[in-house]
Amino acid sequence: MAENNDKDKTAFAALFELSSIGIFLVVATFIGGAIGYFLDTRVFDTFPWLSAVFLFLGIVAGFRKIFQMVRQSAKNGNGAGTKSP
Repeated sequence: MAENNDKDKTAFAALFELSSIGIFLVVATFIGGAIGYFLDTRVFDTFPWLSAVFLFLGIVAGFRKIFQMVRQSAKNGNGAGTKSP
């Protein structure tokens, strides 16, 4: 019985980890865009160039984090597509 609870906890932890992927992409994109907008409007007055650059960097950072999470999850055997015994 305790072994079944451990499997459920592991499954819920993996589900939570993989469901947070979309949040990371949105947050990284927003932070990149906000930094670029701040630098463009408040510091350098170069709108929209730094906004575009930092927005792109935020998107790249978000996808990088997604790939790291998926790779780590697959490495641990917690990812989608793995069969439970």
